[in-house]
Order: sequence, then C-alpha cells, then structure tokens
Amino acid sequence: MGEKDDGFKIISDNRQARYLYEILETYEAGIELVGTEVKSIRAGRVNLRDAYGLIRNGEAWLLNGHISPYQASGDYFNHDPRRTRKLLLKRKEISKLVGQLEQQGLTLVPLKMYFKRGWVKVSLGLGRGKKLHDKREAIKERDDKRQMQRALKQF
Repeated sequence: MGEKDDGFKIISDNRQARYLYEILETYEAGIELVGTEVKSIRAGRVNLRDAYGLIRNGEAWLLNGHISPYQASGDYFNHDPRRTRKLLLKRKEISKLVGQLEQQGLTLVPLKMYFKRGWVKVSLGLGRGKKLHDKREAIKERDDKRQMQRALKQF
C-alpha cells in the first residue's frame, strides 16, 4: 500500500484490433480533448472499435472514435461523439509514420485508451491487415492455449 501509484488506468481496450491486424509497432500519443469528453472518458464511455488513425498535413488525427456525450451537462456545452480528434505525437514520429503508411500500405489503429498520470493517452498500433487464414490460425492457437491451461489445472 505504501508504493507510489503511477496513475496508469486503462479506460478502453480495442481487442478487435489485434484480431484484425498484425501489429508491427506501437506508439503512445496524447489526444486533444474538450472538457465534456474528459468527463465522459473518466466515466468509461469510450468505444475505439471502428476508430483509425490518419496523418494529414503533417498532423496525426483519430477518426471515428466514439466518446459518448456527458450526461450531467446540457446539450449546448456537449461535444459531438464521433468528431475528429487531434493526436499529439512528436514530429519525428509523424514523419516516420508517414513513410510507413504510404510505402508499405499499413494502417494506424488505436489499441487502447488510458490515463497516465492524469493525462489521457492513446496507444496506436501500426498494423497490417490479416488474411482470413491468419485469423483462423489465431483462433486455433487461442483454443489450443485454453485447452492446455485446462489440462494443467486438472493436475
């Protein structure tokens, strides 16, 4: 109990992303938010399933991420749930991503959203889409692991 807490708390995890994409690299990015969005995030009302990242004009953006409107405030001060949000990355990281996204045909996928020392962060994965046989293989491996764990528990 006396240990210092670093304030790391996962809010939303996009498990579908690791199933649909082979993640090659991960990046941590800050995200530009308005006040009611932060309140909704603290309440855990975030969905990253259909979200994706994009680099336009030297800036990184998160598109199609859903942050539900904050319930305790009126509609006037609230935010649009699916608005495009700016991602905060270093210029060197952005230039590296631009090259990989354009040349290799990779996709920028949000993996999880979390609080780190009070700041909202997004973990982005640079991924290549899996083919159908890769997905079937992943399901088979997961089932095999599950069966081995069950067998070990019996002994």
